[in-house]
Amino acid sequence: IRAFTYIAKKLGYEFSLLKEVERINEEQKRRFVEMVKEILWNLKGKTIGLLGLSFKPNTDDIRYSPSVEILQLLLQEGAKVKVFDPVVQKDAHPAFQKIHFCSDAYESAKESDGLVILTEWEEFKDLDFEKIKGLLKTPILIDGRNLLDPAKMRSLGFLYKGIGR
Repeated sequence: IRAFTYIAKKLGYEFSLLKEVERINEEQKRRFVEMVKEILWNLKGKTIGLLGLSFKPNTDDIRYSPSVEILQLLLQEGAKVKVFDPVVQKDAHPAFQKIHFCSDAYESAKESDGLVILTEWEEFKDLDFEKIKGLLKTPILIDGRNLLDPAKMRSLGFLYKGIGR
């Protein structure tokens, strides 16, 4: 959207519809964090397991990644964040110095108050969710990409929330 807005502006066209879409996308990040906050009652001192930092799966590109802004908002709310991303490295962004990088998704879930999925890595679909449930303090799963089947996650005993569901 930013690229199209830039191109339109360069061509002398004020593409207000794209600007509004970009504004809505930015607001969605804040609404997502508010949803997490609502489910956990407050975020101060809570530990959030976070899966995925990259803009999309199969890349380490974090430019314009919603995950980075969501991470920063969680930190601002006082949450402790434990992150697993298959390829993104701790030195990729200054905010990453304030979080615990995990070696796998299970470490991210261990003793966390809830687990959040922010990038739709294929391997996240295939996790052992019975194991994940046992590792979490509370079986809360917030799926920011609608990667998982809500009925299945609920049948496993998770409080499951997906975006727009």
